[in-house]
Amino acid sequence: MLRGVVVAYLVRHAGGLLLFDTGFGFGNAELDERYDPQRVHVADALGAVGVDPAEIDAVANCHLHADHAGQNATFPGIPIYVQATEWKIAHTTDHTILEWIDFDGSRYEQLDGDHTISDDIRLLATPGHTPGHQSLAVRTRTGLVTLAGQACYTAAEWAGDPTPLEGRTGAPDIGAYDRSIARLRALDSDVVRFGHDREPWTRPA
Repeated sequence: MLRGVVVAYLVRHAGGLLLFDTGFGFGNAELDERYDPQRVHVADALGAVGVDPAEIDAVANCHLHADHAGQNATFPGIPIYVQATEWKIAHTTDHTILEWIDFDGSRYEQLDGDHTISDDIRLLATPGHTPGHQSLAVRTRTGLVTLAGQACYTAAEWAGDPTPLEGRTGAPDIGAYDRSIARLRALDSDVVRFGHDREPWTRPA
């Protein structure tokens, strides 16, 4: 059995705190049996770095699968950025666990393509893994950091040496997957981070 990780990212910027993904949800017997997830509550993960969930100003999901958006309900009343295409497929197909998405107080901001959050932070439409997948580009003091989400599965896949945990083979739209990776590569990022790999890719010195 292959084992993987699910990673969320906290972005501190001049406008506040942005959380990119919220992790695997709790309480679905079918998913628990299938994946045997070892979960961390997003509130505990934030607390470990000194942040209360109430301090989060915005959330963005790279997509609405249960392992990336499963704890969105921790953030009622907070804007959650998602592509409109992703929202539609989540509500018309067996795409996710809807009770983890449609919670009391949810405040989704549906986007149609790229979206600028601030001068230094931009969401980029990167379909392929899902039709409404998106990635996040963050301009920092030390260079451009791209949070690829699951547009590319791991640092090894990005570097051209994929392990069995690669995403291209199983992508429902391989053409879109390849175009999205090409788009992310064209950003010429200094660091690329991934939704299923704790290790980043860093530009060689």
